Amino acid sequence: MMTSVNGDAIRVGVVGVSRGMAHAEQASRVGMQVVALCDQHENALRKAGEALQVATYTDYDEFLGHDLDAVILANFFHQHAPFAVKALRSGKHVMSEITACKTLGEAVALVRAVEDTGNIYMIAENYVYFAYVQEMRRLYQAGEIGEMQFGEGEYMSPFAADVWNRLSPGLDHWRNTMPSTFYCSHGFGPIMYVTDTMPISVNALSIPNFESDEENLHVRRSDKASVRVCRMDNESLVSLNGHWLRGHGSWYRVHGTRGLMENLRDLDRQEQLRVVHETWDMREGDVQEKVYKPEFPMLGDLAQSAGHRGGDLFTNYYFAKAIKENKQPWLDVYKGVAMSMVEIQGWRSCLENGAPVEIPDLRDEANQARYEDDNWSPFPEDRGPGQPPPSIRGNVEPPAESIAAAREIWRKTGYETDYGLH
Repeated sequence: MMTSVNGDAIRVGVVGVSRGMAHAEQASRVGMQVVALCDQHENALRKAGEALQVATYTDYDEFLGHDLDAVILANFFHQHAPFAVKALRSGKHVMSEITACKTLGEAVALVRAVEDTGNIYMIAENYVYFAYVQEMRRLYQAGEIGEMQFGEGEYMSPFAADVWNRLSPGLDHWRNTMPSTFYCSHGFGPIMYVTDTMPISVNALSIPNFESDEENLHVRRSDKASVRVCRMDNESLVSLNGHWLRGHGSWYRVHGTRGLMENLRDLDRQEQLRVVHETWDMREGDVQEKVYKPEFPMLGDLAQSAGHRGGDLFTNYYFAKAIKENKQPWLDVYKGVAMSMVEIQGWRSCLENGAPVEIPDLRDEANQARYEDDNWSPFPEDRGPGQPPPSIRGNVEPPAESIAAAREIWRKTGYETDYGLH
């Protein structure tokens, strides 16, 4: 059991009780104690508070006044950075769900908050900690396949229209307006983790929705998927593919100077790893091809029962470890904003038909100064002159039949009151 430096459990507050309850469960298994919850949806907050027997808040500032060591942010996808900055500057450590930021200006503010305070910040990219991804990192770091020349990260998560509407209540819900380049860290994070590389530029193209799509009774105004190709800081390329196309799953491939590693694409064998060497390039101890299912390197019993193939346990474990040791985790603020900037700059590239766009290194103060006022955002609350549309087709409006179908689902699930959908 991991404890804080003074020997007591690390006192944690969780923002967002829907996704946040999964973090609350795992936090309690690695030496953190959830003591407060925050959410604006009072019914869900009340039930969660009663289940955990902890304090509840609808006001974030009041929540930060609770006796907390750390905050876990599980609120809406595009709203993490302001909450993280406020928590860091109030003396709290922060673990944030993806994405770290929705604009480059927010990325700069977040980096500066971590640098100014010295508090721990971690991006909770749980796909990094799949058993086979951890094994890929171990092999790569040992030189098994040499240095990456090309990597591929693919994350596909299609939904039927009714499921999508339940997950995305409201015409302006973030899922309905999020451009196709966003939410890339499930594909990108594992490749970065395995190889210890960082992106320096991105070229991207977007695939629009097709009129004949059977899922068209939803109100998503963004595109179906995109391909983002990143130039990495070792001059290799990484292709990121996703993410509403048919064929659910996550796949990672790394071509190195000495071989290949990838997880299998079979739906029932995705957790198996394949390692390949060429016959003319074999070294002592090499096997031409090996396929096996890796085990977790530690905490296997706990990880087996945790969500996202064990990833939910490890994000909380490494967050607690970072706090205890007062040392920034591997998934630090710079990696968090790098993944997020690939989303943002990738959308810029899509709207410029695939032109290359820089991913600035925000460890450099000159780059921070260049981008501190960059508030380019596709999300509805930021609409205005100079802001981008959510689709390469522009500001697409859903057809009346799709809106009617979505509203019927929202009425049945009770979201019409919570989200003001009248």
